[in-house]
Amino acid sequence: MSSAFWFPSLPVSEVVDAFTGWGYSVSPEQVARPTSDFVLGVYSACVEQLTGITLDTLQEPIEQALATTDNPDVYSQALAHNLLLYHIQRFANAAKILDFSAKDIYFPDPDRTRSIFSAFINFIKFSEQSEAFITRLRSQSTAVIKERQAVLEETAELEQRMTEFKVRRAEDEPKCEALRQENAALMEQVIAYKDHQMGFLQDVESLKQEKAALVAEKEKVTSEMAVVSENINRTRSRIVQSPERIKRNISSMGHTAAEDKRTVAANEAKTRDLQTKIAALLNIEKDVRSCVEQLQVIEKEMRALDAAQKELGDLKDTLDRKKGERAELVMRRERVHKQFSNAQEKLERAQRHAEDKRIASQQTIERLQREYEEMAVERRDNDRQVEELRAEADEIERKMAEHMKTSQAELNELLAEYWKLRHETEVYMETLANKLGMQVRST
Repeated sequence: MSSAFWFPSLPVSEVVDAFTGWGYSVSPEQVARPTSDFVLGVYSACVEQLTGITLDTLQEPIEQALATTDNPDVYSQALAHNLLLYHIQRFANAAKILDFSAKDIYFPDPDRTRSIFSAFINFIKFSEQSEAFITRLRSQSTAVIKERQAVLEETAELEQRMTEFKVRRAEDEPKCEALRQENAALMEQVIAYKDHQMGFLQDVESLKQEKAALVAEKEKVTSEMAVVSENINRTRSRIVQSPERIKRNISSMGHTAAEDKRTVAANEAKTRDLQTKIAALLNIEKDVRSCVEQLQVIEKEMRALDAAQKELGDLKDTLDRKKGERAELVMRRERVHKQFSNAQEKLERAQRHAEDKRIASQQTIERLQREYEEMAVERRDNDRQVEELRAEADEIERKMAEHMKTSQAELNELLAEYWKLRHETEVYMETLANKLGMQVRST
């Protein structure tokens, strides 16, 4: 075998016992002279023993593949054999039979077939011994696959939510634009109201100052009237006998009182005007307060809009973070797969080494026991027979090598003839199809 790994060829009896123990009945004659159907059944049983893959489990993908062809009956059997051969080759690669091919199924060689059987048996026994480790690795792989599926579902959900947010944002964009325009108009109105308010406040301040001046003047007039009344009282107490002077004083005091009354009436008219202006200013203040309340409502709506935009930004950041986490999980999954592959290779190497050492030790112990039992009686005969057997083995190996070369050359010739014949057949079919106006799909 052209492989970098060496497998001890088990005796025919051990091969038969191993397959019988797995529930597959074989006979020594079938192992010694294998046929194509026999080795195909044995290889299929080995694959089923370790992976559970059979022709029945492959039937569904076969039907799916044949559904795309025009003539499924023509390709069904070939496709089934090719799929089964693919899985047997994967199994052989795992068992380190790297040069396994269809020739080992359709043209089985007894010695090579027995070596392949030995490798398969050793690999299956090794897998059964390491069942706990393999089960743990399978559970870890299943957990990683589930985690990846969960991440993919979460990513799809986030993308769907992002799409919904984009749709909602696109739907709300005209409303937002209208609100922005309305907000700009309201802001302009508020600015104008503020300017009017400043003018009104200045008018109110000037009116307050004028009112304060009028109140001060009124108080002054009131104090003057009090002084005049006091003077009148004093004058009455000091009436003289000159009636002309009294008349003049009375006339002047009457004029003064009339002027004071006119001044008081003017002040009262100004006071009424000021009260009217104050009432108007109060109404303006109420309007300004309502405008301020509207501004507050607009500010609340603007804050709500800013909060919605902020939430949208947070969702975008969350989506970016989830994308980063997904990329990180993908990288972690790849690293875990690589670590799993490296660990599996290390385990396979260690177990192969241990199995080789165990088999070698067992064979050495058996050989030593046989030699010890037969040493006293058949030592010379055994040495002579060993020499003869070695010579015969060398001769058989030489003949086998020649036979393999001859068989390989014949097989190459047959393959070349087969491909030539197939090419000519395809050319003939294409020519015939062109003549008949038919379409023939190349296989």
